[in-house]
Amino acid sequence: QVQLVESGGGLVQAGGSLRLSCAASGRTFSSYAMGWFRQAPGKEREFVAAIRWSGSSTSYADSVKGRFTISRDNAKNTVYLQMNSLKPEDTAVYYCAGTSLFLTTTPEEYSFWGQGTQVTVSS
Repeated sequence: QVQLVESGGGLVQAGGSLRLSCAASGRTFSSYAMGWFRQAPGKEREFVAAIRWSGSSTSYADSVKGRFTISRDNAKNTVYLQMNSLKPEDTAVYYCAGTSLFLTTTPEEYSFWGQGTQVTVSS
């Protein structure tokens, strides 16, 4: 099993940037597609971005396309989410997760999850 630990969250003003990191333990990290999800208070967990095991393919929610970039470094067992032009509506707890399925956007199809990191964007 792979364990995930997110970091990099915090408080930022609208228009600012943050980079989230998700460090994985376990030698099989590079076998999995990885995704980022977020959950705001009172809302369902929603898909943000995903990346194939090789990094060759990515997928984004329409709400973040052009502003967020997902990437991974399999040598460091780490996946990243670069978030630019942040908006107050991006405020949420952000989770990384892993799946053996190809770039799925469905949370239920992810096998393992991190504990989450809070991102707060002030207006």
